[in-house]
Amino acid sequence: MAVEAASPESAGTGRPDPVLLTEPADGVPPVVDSPVALQTAAAALAAGTGPVAVDTERASGYRYSQRAYLVQLRREGAGTVLVDPVALEGALEPLVAALDGTEWVLHAASQDLPCLAELNLHPARLFDTELAGRLAGFDRVSLGALVERMLGYQLEKGHSAADWSRRPLPGDWLAYAALDVELLVALRDAMHDELERQDKLDWAWEEFEAVRTAAPAPPRAEPWRRTSGIHRVRSPRQLAAVRSLWETRDTVARERDIAPGRILPDSSIVQAAQANPKTEAELTALPVFGGRQQRRRASMWLHALRIARKLGADELPVASPPNDGPPPPNRWADRDPAAAARLAAARTALSEISEKHQVPTENLLLPDLVRRTCWTPPEDIGEDSVAALLREKGAREWQIALTAGALSTALHAEPAESE
Repeated sequence: MAVEAASPESAGTGRPDPVLLTEPADGVPPVVDSPVALQTAAAALAAGTGPVAVDTERASGYRYSQRAYLVQLRREGAGTVLVDPVALEGALEPLVAALDGTEWVLHAASQDLPCLAELNLHPARLFDTELAGRLAGFDRVSLGALVERMLGYQLEKGHSAADWSRRPLPGDWLAYAALDVELLVALRDAMHDELERQDKLDWAWEEFEAVRTAAPAPPRAEPWRRTSGIHRVRSPRQLAAVRSLWETRDTVARERDIAPGRILPDSSIVQAAQANPKTEAELTALPVFGGRQQRRRASMWLHALRIARKLGADELPVASPPNDGPPPPNRWADRDPAAAARLAAARTALSEISEKHQVPTENLLLPDLVRRTCWTPPEDIGEDSVAALLREKGAREWQIALTAGALSTALHAEPAESE
């Protein structure tokens, strides 16, 4: 394993300086990009022992899709395997069979599981090292931070935001990708022992299972409303222009598999909606639209703006999207003082539980669930009824055991008497 002397970042902590890893212990394996190579790699993984470290590399910021452009795996007895699912056209059946029934170790699993599922890769059991770090109460839970804290190594950084759709992949990128799974199983074992020491291991297994079995997030009803800077757009007509430009951009980005922001930045959508240009000269006078690529697309953007201008009043989007949840908490005191009192009491109680058990409050209960419960409490706010409600909404048993009583008490809170 090639190492370099690390900088003395741990001076004064009583721990030795972390050892910087610059390349995998066994070198960078060749990329698996043919059916024959896949069969060989799958056989090696199947013959290995213990959990399987898994990671993926996507091309966020470059491509529209969130597909995996590289899948990294490592298992005791098999070493590291780098699979190119694009070259294999997603036909990974030998790998699916080899991993059947195994425990997977991922870091921030919810980011990788969707693109793995697209390849028909599903874990039978999951250990998420990032989530383990959160439950352990660690302030820094990135892969690098946990590897350094728990194992004494420092991972080389540099290519996480690269365009992994590029072919061929550079050698230093492949080394980086292999290092992401190099120590993942060792980290899993260290975090397992730490959680067991803190008497939180059962909590962790419940959390991991919830992540493993979570349903895909439903599509957003109006995704165009997430355009950055849309808060500066005031009128319904301008909002319609944002929507039309966003939908046009999204169609082009999806068809060409290019990240939408590389077709047209959000800031330019907002500027065009506000300026409402009616001619190509007016459009290309705006920042970004004067560039060569945007001049070629000028008629397309102008068409999108014309569509928005021709809409009837009843076709325009409303200024604020419909919301089935409670209002922002900063408005509760005026809208419903009793609900504000309940929320304040709940937050205080959860903060005390968080401090006592060294678990972030957002991991104790989802903030949205707390807000909804405090805004519209059940008729029966006894502990058993609150526990049943939390269970119905997806809270895990360890969360319910820690919080149901405190939340029930908070739901009895009354607003302070005004003087």
